[in-house]
Amino acid sequence: MFSVEHDFDATVVTLVDEGKAPLKEDVVISSFEECVTVEQYDARTDRVEKITLSISQMRDLVAAVSMPEGVYRRDD
Repeated sequence: MFSVEHDFDATVVTLVDEGKAPLKEDVVISSFEECVTVEQYDARTDRVEKITLSISQMRDLVAAVSMPEGVYRRDD
């Protein structure tokens, strides 16, 4: 299951893990004009872990999802 929200300065997608246990914490992806952040709560450290991707890195990730194993360079 997932949700999509459009805020003033970002689009926020929340991914909810469903199915058999053990389940993982929700993943929150926020897309801003200049970057994309991915956050997930880590129960081991009791902290929310966050990574930031540039728009170019996000485009590479989207392209990579459907590619076979290998090394690629994306042409814009």
